[in-house]
Amino acid sequence: MTSEHKTPVGEKAFAALLEKIEAVKKERPLDLSRGEDLAVGIMNLIALEEHLFFTGAKTADPSYHDLTQEVREMRKHLMEELLPKAQYEGETWCATKHLLSACMRLIEVGGKYRTEGDREASDRTLKNAYRLYTMFSALKLKLIDAKGLKAAAESAKKEEGMTQEELIAKLASCCDE
Repeated sequence: MTSEHKTPVGEKAFAALLEKIEAVKKERPLDLSRGEDLAVGIMNLIALEEHLFFTGAKTADPSYHDLTQEVREMRKHLMEELLPKAQYEGETWCATKHLLSACMRLIEVGGKYRTEGDREASDRTLKNAYRLYTMFSALKLKLIDAKGLKAAAESAKKEEGMTQEELIAKLASCCDE
């Protein structure tokens, strides 16, 4: 299949999106590798919060909950560095946190499926994890808003075309890292 058949939104819309990306790059250089590292660090802090919570609950030791609070404050600070709240509308900031959290959890589940020998379930779960990460990236980079994110997901289901994953990969390949 040729690339001209892979854009359900059409060539003009895709060209407009690439122009928007170029304008963003001129306005502020994008360091995707630093952002990705920070996002993964935040994912791990979210997982750590969960583990400390459950350990505190299972052992009835409240000191774990104190540690949870400390880790939570660190995570909030780093989230603010990654996505300054003032620059995002409504619940977008919180939604991005949940996208990262769900992504991390699915990565772990995908790894467990693979360890158990269920490659099909692993691949499906890891694909979903990456889909969540691309949703996060699209919101973070303001390539799409929540309404557009839903429309893009519906479009990807209905038509054979450029998926959000392919779009983020294209963005990464056209940005200086």
